[in-house]
Amino acid sequence: MVQIAQARLHTLDRHNIITAVEESLRRLQTDYVDLYQTHWPDHGLAYDETMEVLDELVRSGKVRILACSNETSCGLMKSLATSECLGVARYESIQNNFSINNRRFEDELKQVCRQEGISLLPYSPLGGGVLSGKYLDGARPEGALFARYLEMAGSRQVEMAQRFAGPRALESTMRIVAIGQEAGMSPVTLATAWSKQHNFVASTIVGVSKEDQLDDIFAAIDLKLSDEVMTAVHKVTKEILYPMG
Repeated sequence: MVQIAQARLHTLDRHNIITAVEESLRRLQTDYVDLYQTHWPDHGLAYDETMEVLDELVRSGKVRILACSNETSCGLMKSLATSECLGVARYESIQNNFSINNRRFEDELKQVCRQEGISLLPYSPLGGGVLSGKYLDGARPEGALFARYLEMAGSRQVEMAQRFAGPRALESTMRIVAIGQEAGMSPVTLATAWSKQHNFVASTIVGVSKEDQLDDIFAAIDLKLSDEVMTAVHKVTKEILYPMG
């Protein structure tokens, strides 16, 4: 089994990283983790300290592969340059939001990944579940994430729901659902397959709240979307640019 841990830290300094890794190892009851990710970048701290301590963890055998998450193209390149300059371990993958409804990763970061040999592990390939189509026509399914968020008046959860399930995202989703129907697949299968069908993507991170939701996701494992489907999706995202803002 692959052991993955993520540092949800505001400050990526030596003390916090070492403490977080030791806690992860304790909770996982293991001597090492295969993939260790910094959850948010710390642009206020020099990358030297972060990369040096992460390198120590790799050399000690407690971490095998390093990765970052929610990083910018500037930040990723700075971390890679720092690792090269110091001769220490570098980030080998990046975990960022990437879906049909959020293609901002392709603006700059995809080129960094291609040029530097970094793999993207997209999270939220279904756009927070919106691309399943369950929020179309004003629906608010009981227990659904953004249905709950929209009831939290004045909170940042409402802002997140309006971003993921706003008018433009729903319009885009409606058209993606139609493309899936024409191709004989669910929008979940289409969106999952699309998220991994890029040469800078290594794997796709999925999540469900009910076991039966896995069927449409698993249907995408060995699926390669046709050129016609890929072109149709691209047309939607070109006409409805940045649905999530």
